[in-house]
Amino acid sequence: MKKTLFLILKIIGFLIGVVFLYIILSLLLPMIPVKAEETSDPKIVEAYILTNGVHTDLVVPVKSKYIDWSQKLPFENTKGKDSDQNFIAFGWGDKGFYLDTPTWADLKFSTAFKAAFWLSESAMHCTYYKKMTVADDCKKIMLTEKQYQDLIKFIDDKFDKDPEGKYILIKTDAVYGNNDAFYDAKGSYNFAYTCNTWANDGLKAAGQKAAFWTPTDFGIFRHYK
Repeated sequence: MKKTLFLILKIIGFLIGVVFLYIILSLLLPMIPVKAEETSDPKIVEAYILTNGVHTDLVVPVKSKYIDWSQKLPFENTKGKDSDQNFIAFGWGDKGFYLDTPTWADLKFSTAFKAAFWLSESAMHCTYYKKMTVADDCKKIMLTEKQYQDLIKFIDDKFDKDPEGKYILIKTDAVYGNNDAFYDAKGSYNFAYTCNTWANDGLKAAGQKAAFWTPTDFGIFRHYK
């Protein structure tokens, strides 16, 4: 009985230690900056980082000479089917959070547990916007041609695709508005690789300022004040 109790206490102590270490790393590592790459090429592509206070999206033009996202992500897949949109936001994350948790009040322990420990699937949330407004929750960045092409590849690589190479729409009513849709994505959300970690890696791929590592939106936006 004593051995069992001692084992339980060791496990609890280990878990508390892991949580404590995670919190410390979550506070310290985002403070380490990754500098933007030095380039003499003209920065001609307008892009943005956008947060809802928890989750960071990468926002790019719908159409450019490099890609027309509306061909891969048809306006018809949204409720509004409104084609008069100029920007598209990409947010990778846990499928359960996206589809089963419209508000924090709806969060289930099973959803949170699966998301934290690599046990659920992921999805890409794609939202069209008519315009972007720079503010504390929306920061503008400018990209060179090569940087945008690198970002395109980064985003495209995270989508699951059917045998024909097309993105796979998740047919659901659990959308957030009239101009968004969900698609199947690669990888598993977990406490070490969150939606914000993915967005932060996207900034690195595009040669932009970023955090060394971050699980939070704050870890990204602190470098854009």
